[in-house]
Amino acid sequence: MFFLGKKPKPETAAGSTKARGQAAEDQALAYLQARGLRLLGRNYRTPGRGGGEIDLILQESDGTVVFVEVRSRSHSDFGGAGASIGHAKRQRIVFAARQWLHGQGWQEPCRFDVVLMQGAQLHWLPAAFDAG
Repeated sequence: MFFLGKKPKPETAAGSTKARGQAAEDQALAYLQARGLRLLGRNYRTPGRGGGEIDLILQESDGTVVFVEVRSRSHSDFGGAGASIGHAKRQRIVFAARQWLHGQGWQEPCRFDVVLMQGAQLHWLPAAFDAG
């Protein structure tokens, strides 16, 4: 088949993966809001190559800023959702959090949580890692 310009992209696994990731973030956000956290930001990205992204930025009632990484896997092969958050990923999240805090001028304490979606199960891990 011949195409002028760019070849149209069929619905791919990557497109559906993005949709599943967005749905997992939506579910995690609803779960955390039901537990009293307030949304401050979503999908914050630092500029440039090698920067980081934070899925959800929330705030506890005591003022603590909570940076949340949401991971979703349909099965537990290769360690499941939690195993996909390695040292480099944590460093990029911490970098992005520092950028966000600096940009907002926030002085409140913060922590790094993880929400794991494994099939239909949701696991919230408060203070899953630290900035060190």
